[in-house]
Amino acid sequence: MIESGSCVSAWVGLGSNLGDSAAVLQDALDALGRIFGVELTAVSSVYQSAPVGLSAQPDFLNAVARIDTSLEPGELLEQLLRIETEQGRVRLGERFGPRLIDLDLLLYNETMLQSDALTLPHPRMLERRFVLEPLAELEGDMVLPGGRRLCDCLGACFDQRLDKIGSLRFVSRCRIS
Repeated sequence: MIESGSCVSAWVGLGSNLGDSAAVLQDALDALGRIFGVELTAVSSVYQSAPVGLSAQPDFLNAVARIDTSLEPGELLEQLLRIETEQGRVRLGERFGPRLIDLDLLLYNETMLQSDALTLPHPRMLERRFVLEPLAELEGDMVLPGGRRLCDCLGACFDQRLDKIGSLRFVSRCRIS
């Protein structure tokens, strides 16, 4: 439980491969910055990657945002799912299929958690260059929960090609009080 008035750092993965994916990511980042109890503190470059799983779909655009938050992990996850729904994401049950927007809570401070609703750190992040590389751009010296160094995990990740293609704009707004 977070003490009243305090906050922790968390990292959110953003992804899209339907519609105008760059605009979709920007809209999601803007919505993330409007959540009460969240302050955007940094955002990675935008990366283009081949899809994982179902290959017959468009490439993805991905980024990672670092936030400070006074929300508990479950509350933050609820807000991420709300943003996905408001942006038009429909979950059809097809895992790793195309999606308009995907927001994943990757890390929440040094929390390690496993429940039906949420696993922290994100269970597949160490297998995904499209997560590790933008995360390393923001936090190159990070030691992950459990003691592994992010740079070592990235060096061991050989899953797919990744191209840096641009950036998102963000304004840090303090919405934590």
